[in-house]
Amino acid sequence: MSFSRCALLWARLPAGRQAGHRAAICSALRPHFGPFPGLLGQVSVLATASSSASGGSKIPNTSLFVPLTVKPQGPSADGDVGAELTRPLDKNEVKKVLDKFYKRKEVQKLGADYGLDARLFHQAFISFRNYIMQSHSLDVDIHIVLNDICFGAAHVDDLFPFFLRHAKQIFPVLDCKDDLRKISDLRIPPNWYPDARAVQRKIIFHSGPTNSGKTYHAIQKYFSAKSGVYCGPLKLLAHEIFEKSNAAGVPCDLVTGEERVTVHPDGKQASHVSCTVEMCSVTTPYEVAVIDEIQMIRDPARGWAWTRALLGLCAEEVHLCGEPAAIDLVMELMYTTGEEVEVRDYKRLTPISVLDHALESLDNLRPGDCIVCFSKNDIYSVSRQIEIRGLESAVIYGSLPPGTKLAQAKKFNDPSDPCKILVATDAIGMGLNLSIRRIIFYSLIKPSINEKGEKELEPITTSQALQIAGRAGRFSSQFKEGEVTTMNHEDLSLLKEILKRPVDPITAAGLHPTAEQIEMFAYHLPDATLSNLIDIFVDFSQVDGQYFVCNMDDFKFSAELIQHIPLSLRVRYIFCTAPINKKQPFVCSSLLQFARQYSRNEPLTFAWLRRYIKWPLLPPRNIKDLMDLEAVHDVLDLYLWLSYRFMDMFPDASLIRDLQKELDGIIQDGVHNITKLIKVSETHKLLNLESFPSVSQSRLSGTLKSQARRTRGTKALGSKATEPPSANAGELSLASRLVQQGLLTPDMLKQLEKEWMTQQTECSKERTESGTHPKGTRRKKKEPDSD
Repeated sequence: MSFSRCALLWARLPAGRQAGHRAAICSALRPHFGPFPGLLGQVSVLATASSSASGGSKIPNTSLFVPLTVKPQGPSADGDVGAELTRPLDKNEVKKVLDKFYKRKEVQKLGADYGLDARLFHQAFISFRNYIMQSHSLDVDIHIVLNDICFGAAHVDDLFPFFLRHAKQIFPVLDCKDDLRKISDLRIPPNWYPDARAVQRKIIFHSGPTNSGKTYHAIQKYFSAKSGVYCGPLKLLAHEIFEKSNAAGVPCDLVTGEERVTVHPDGKQASHVSCTVEMCSVTTPYEVAVIDEIQMIRDPARGWAWTRALLGLCAEEVHLCGEPAAIDLVMELMYTTGEEVEVRDYKRLTPISVLDHALESLDNLRPGDCIVCFSKNDIYSVSRQIEIRGLESAVIYGSLPPGTKLAQAKKFNDPSDPCKILVATDAIGMGLNLSIRRIIFYSLIKPSINEKGEKELEPITTSQALQIAGRAGRFSSQFKEGEVTTMNHEDLSLLKEILKRPVDPITAAGLHPTAEQIEMFAYHLPDATLSNLIDIFVDFSQVDGQYFVCNMDDFKFSAELIQHIPLSLRVRYIFCTAPINKKQPFVCSSLLQFARQYSRNEPLTFAWLRRYIKWPLLPPRNIKDLMDLEAVHDVLDLYLWLSYRFMDMFPDASLIRDLQKELDGIIQDGVHNITKLIKVSETHKLLNLESFPSVSQSRLSGTLKSQARRTRGTKALGSKATEPPSANAGELSLASRLVQQGLLTPDMLKQLEKEWMTQQTECSKERTESGTHPKGTRRKKKEPDSD
């Protein structure tokens, strides 16, 4: 303990013991230590000054402040100095003093001035009281003050500085709020990109609907430039421009999160590069830059990437392609950079019309039709019903690998292929060239997740409807006119209403905290988890009116998933930015396993990964197998993504890529035979053979009826399924009714009958063999070594 500290403590002794010297010592020490604890008025003035200094900032959400644990002090090696200088404290008296302190309105108001709202004040007091009551010995200063208060020589308010000191220990954010606000100040984003500000850029906005040629004209400028960068929203689009550029004799590299391809044999970078928008460089100079689908600047999760590209690309000309709804926002943003925007409007190249009649029945399908569904279950149901009608369909949905999507698109587009129908989700909205004559909306209700993480079912937006409907009758396809309708008549009027609505203008662009900003936050809050740091950053952040902070739920999900694994903050941040589907348990557990291997400094080799995914994998036998293979493909994507960030720990990227191509082929074969997989899945679901080997006939009938109701509910059966039952329907057998409704084919019925008879035979045999063990008798126990 320093001399000056002892002198101060001596100065705090009760007047009866040091009356003659106390005033002189206090006067001598006050210039060095400032106002002593106990001067509530002076503390209040300081609080007011502090609060006014940070005025104008929004009130933080204190529910994000996670209290740290401050352990009570154990026995000191030097003994209880405070007790030696005064006397041992009476814990009962101290408790009364603390309770009185807690109830003081003046103390609560002063706490609020220092950022302690009612919740934080209560939590801090509980911790402070536990610390005082459970410590074997207290610091000398607080011991003396408590002793003074118990003897009436000091006021209970004199405890406040010690309480505030403790509150800042358990809530360190209270001590650095101003610094945190400065770090999380996201205003004036153009200033983050000095290289781009040093270039007088020309901004050209190619505005128009789908199939208007806007992207084509921008890409022509890209091809003719000495150097250029294309920024697309999807790997498929980046691949397409990469291939077109090289085919046109313009050497072009490819950069996506999971892949780097250089066209020069010696590895030298080409003058042109095609990349996903997140991967574009904001330090490399280009003559021309193309940013595709600029309207995605409003995307709640990925909008930050378009904002970064728009503000940060160092290009003489920046060509933007997208919806007219983004024009006003782009002009506002470019006004802050001092750059003018030239708008070029484009009209649709081929006509498109909304039909006056719905499809009503799958029997009315024609070649070139695309049925758009918004759930996998509807995809499976519609595909199955099309197959029952003797037609062949291609299937495209979001979680399929890019290679499989392209293979299905090629199959559908091929005039010589018998596949003339496409069943797809809104994944066809961008990234695929499809020869579609008519778009049929199977439903207009799309499941979505709101900001609270809750599932919502709402009609699609005008922008979404236009994006999907615009795929019909594309200029480069065999159909020069496009048609749009719905499956059900009652949805047709709603579709027309949606398409007639004006598209809401885009009003804000997304932003995202950088790793450097989070590291600075962590410097001030070293004990906070990464997820908690993100929450506090977003809460403290300040943005201009044209911006918003992107949703970081996926990032926080990954952060919480790997929180217990010892990693440096920068490495943890990179792992959390890895794109994963959090609905896939195997993908999530793989991220966890990869992080654990990394923390042990154990490289994830090709041999290790083969064992982990249990390679070689068998072709899918049912839909569940297909979904499992899709998850494995995502895990290989995750490995490749990490391999470009941690090359030493993920060393076998080329071998994994070959493995992924082989897996893509297996998935392609599975999707090619998807109706067979659906049929097998339905059969097993109906009979549930594994779980109920002796299922009864009544149970089978009930399951079949339930399945029939579910399928009818999807409205996928066409006119036959929606017709009311005939008068003698009750006289028909269940099997006959299911065949009549299109739920079963005669071949399926024969197969079911065969499997049922096999099951009955096996069950009868089992009962015969177990006849020596009738009910109520105990079976013989196993011998000790029988296992």
